[in-house]
Amino acid sequence: MAIYVVRHGETALNASRVFQRPTTPLSERGRRQASRLAVRLAPLGIARILTSDLARAVETAEAVGAATGAPLVVDPLLRERDFGDIRGTPYASVGVDPFGAGYAPPNGETWTVFYARVAEAWRRVTGLAAETEGHLAVVTHGLVCRALVERHLALAAGANAPELWGNTALTEIEPSPPWTVRLLACTAHLAGDERPPAPGAA
Repeated sequence: MAIYVVRHGETALNASRVFQRPTTPLSERGRRQASRLAVRLAPLGIARILTSDLARAVETAEAVGAATGAPLVVDPLLRERDFGDIRGTPYASVGVDPFGAGYAPPNGETWTVFYARVAEAWRRVTGLAAETEGHLAVVTHGLVCRALVERHLALAAGANAPELWGNTALTEIEPSPPWTVRLLACTAHLAGDERPPAPGAA
């Protein structure tokens, strides 16, 4: 058994470096990426899919569900960091580093609040994995993926968490403590259709 954590497919806003709103759908390219991810996961025995409730994650999860026949469980704990009032704003227009350690977006989540939510989300993931007969796929967001790797997972000697996560990047994790990463942020299924990942949140 394994836990497969993936980032959602591309959207027009993350490609153009704009903080996204909850209802932002996948772009045409993002839907193509989700289809390629689904083909990759289809033969692996995915038994359940846990997904963020944001539209771009749900759409990605639905593609995986259609290919695997696995049911979807939606959980808002897996949402991207809430950037509050700057959602809909280009990264470059914020005026400060919006991903800096001390930045708190107006009416959004501080890093402290975000990390606490991700910790709760990971407890939810591991609990559901223990109840699942087969592999669990988890569809979430770039900053969540990075927080999981940095704070909750064990990397192989010499490995480091990537700063940027490609759309539909796939991470495979051992299903029991210390939650060792077998495969980290892999986008091999997108060969020939790559674009550099957007920095920060998506």
